Amino acid sequence: MTYCVGLLLEQGLLFASDTRTNAGVDQVAIAPKMHVFEQAGKRVIVLLTAGNLAITQSVVNLLTAQLKSKSKSAKHLYNVDSMFDVAGLVGDAMRTVHERDGDHLQKHGIEFSASVLVGGQIEGERPRLFNVYAAGNFIETCSETPYFQIGETKYGKPIIDRVVKHNSEMMDAVKCVLISFDSTIRSNISVSAPIDLMIYRTDSLHADCKKRINEQDPYYATVRKGWGEGLKSVFSALPSPDWC
Repeated sequence: MTYCVGLLLEQGLLFASDTRTNAGVDQVAIAPKMHVFEQAGKRVIVLLTAGNLAITQSVVNLLTAQLKSKSKSAKHLYNVDSMFDVAGLVGDAMRTVHERDGDHLQKHGIEFSASVLVGGQIEGERPRLFNVYAAGNFIETCSETPYFQIGETKYGKPIIDRVVKHNSEMMDAVKCVLISFDSTIRSNISVSAPIDLMIYRTDSLHADCKKRINEQDPYYATVRKGWGEGLKSVFSALPSPDWC
């Protein structure tokens, strides 16, 4: 399991993912789930992956291999015209991996489980954010619902629902996302720091603000402590019921 979140704001895009992989209690490791494809000044594309690591790594590797194709007619992440087309390529890659591995996984009692958040901007269009499902189909965010989560979503969802709007300030969204991750990490052992976080500013067309945050990061520690103490303070200040 994992936890990834992508937000589409007026100021740009915010991406975050944990890095824990878990194949059993004695097989815990770290692997990046954020993958950045960039043509500086032309396009920035970010993939966040959740689900079976072998499946998602196959999808990312297939998309990477397509970039090396010598065929002028071959479509890949660097020559399609829109982020919608990018999401379509990711969906196609998902289907290709399913055709190759789906039946074999089923024979071993393993579900074909994978999902990918796809966001970014291509020169000439606005930033966009999509959620691509295991079947290869996908949906897009809107101003009323400006974020997607994949993986272990339930613990970190309430704070985002209460705080984040399409017109939220980027740094407020960063703070909110870190609280969302802290809530998830506290309640689910399959999600853990380090957290990969990336800020993309609208029309910058550069992936120049990416940070890996561990548990000792001073700002993350401040946010965790402040949020925990603040919750206790607000809870204590609430009136008790007088039912009995």
